Amino acid sequence: MDNQRFLPKGAISVDVPYDGPPKTFHFLLLPKTTMLAFSAAIEPLRISNQLARKQLFEWYILSPDGAPVTCSNGIGIQVDHPMHDLDKGAYTFVCSGTEPMASFDARVLNWIRRQKAHGCEFGGICTGAFALAKAGLIGNRKFTVHWENRPGFCENFSTMVPTQNLYEIDGKLRTCGGGHASTDMMLEVIEEMFGNALAVSVSEMCLHRRASESGSRQVSPVSALLGTRNAKLIEAVQIMRDNIESPLSLEAVADQASLSRRHMERLFKQHTNMSPGRFYNNLRLDRAFALLSETNLSVSEIAFASGFSSTDRLSVHFRGRYKVSPHNFRRSWAHDGDG
Repeated sequence: MDNQRFLPKGAISVDVPYDGPPKTFHFLLLPKTTMLAFSAAIEPLRISNQLARKQLFEWYILSPDGAPVTCSNGIGIQVDHPMHDLDKGAYTFVCSGTEPMASFDARVLNWIRRQKAHGCEFGGICTGAFALAKAGLIGNRKFTVHWENRPGFCENFSTMVPTQNLYEIDGKLRTCGGGHASTDMMLEVIEEMFGNALAVSVSEMCLHRRASESGSRQVSPVSALLGTRNAKLIEAVQIMRDNIESPLSLEAVADQASLSRRHMERLFKQHTNMSPGRFYNNLRLDRAFALLSETNLSVSEIAFASGFSSTDRLSVHFRGRYKVSPHNFRRSWAHDGDG
C-alpha cells in the first residue's frame, strides 16, 4: 500500500471501527473530462482516509491508452495505468465531460463490458452515463447526467430517460450530474460503507452542504436562466421546455400556466426583456445547438426535434442568433474537436 499517497496527515480524526482491506476505486478519464466533477469525487475518499487515520480507500486513474488526459479546461492529468483488467468487485467510474459521444470508441466500450462481466461495479460522473448506456450497462435502472447534456442523451438513447436529480444510486449503478454532485454521491457511498459520522465529517471538511438525499434536483436551469423565483413565469417557461419538438401556441402556454396572454407578456418583458415568442424560439434554438454539438442526427432531424417545420426555417433562425448556418456550425465544431 502507498501510505504516502493514500494516507495524508491531518489535525482532525474520526473513529472508524474498520480493519479490512481498503476499498478500491478506479476512475476512467475520457477526453475532455470535467475536472471539477472528477476532483469532487476523489477528494471525499482522500479526506476519509485522513480523518480515519487509516486507509479506507485507494484510488487509481486510468485512461484508454495510459496517456495523460486533457480535461475540458485544457489542463492535462497524468494517469496511473492504461485500461486493464481489474479485480473483481472494484468500484469503477467513467468520467466524461463535453462532447461525450465523441469521447469513447469500441475499445472503451468493450473494456467496460468486459470489466462488468468480471464483476466490477460501475458508475458515471458528469456525462459518463453516455458511455455506460452505449455499452449496455444502464438498461431500465435510474441514472442521471448533467442537465445541459440531457437533451443530447435523450436523442442518442431514446429508450432511456435520465432523471433530473443530483445523483442516482440504483443497486450497483451510481451516476451523478457532475460538479459538486460528485461529492454528494461519494458522501452517500462513504455513509453506506463506513457510517453517517464519517460522511458528516467529510462533508464538513469539504465545506460542503450535503444534499439531503439523492432525490435532490439539479439546480433548475429555468430559474437560473430567468434570474427570478416568480413561480408563474417559471411554470410558463417549463411548459415551453416540455414542448420543444411540438411547440404550443402562446395562448396554450398561457392557459396551461393559468395566466392571461397579456399577463404572461408582461412577466416575460419584465424578467427577460423579450417577448414570450422570442424566448420560446430561443429555447428551441438552444435545443438545436445542443443536438448539433452532441449527436450525429442530420440537420433535418434536428430541425424537427427542435420544433422547426423545415431545415430552411431552422437555418434562418439559427443564423440570426449564432451568425452561422447549422451546417457550417457543425463543420467548424467537428474541426475544433480534431484539434
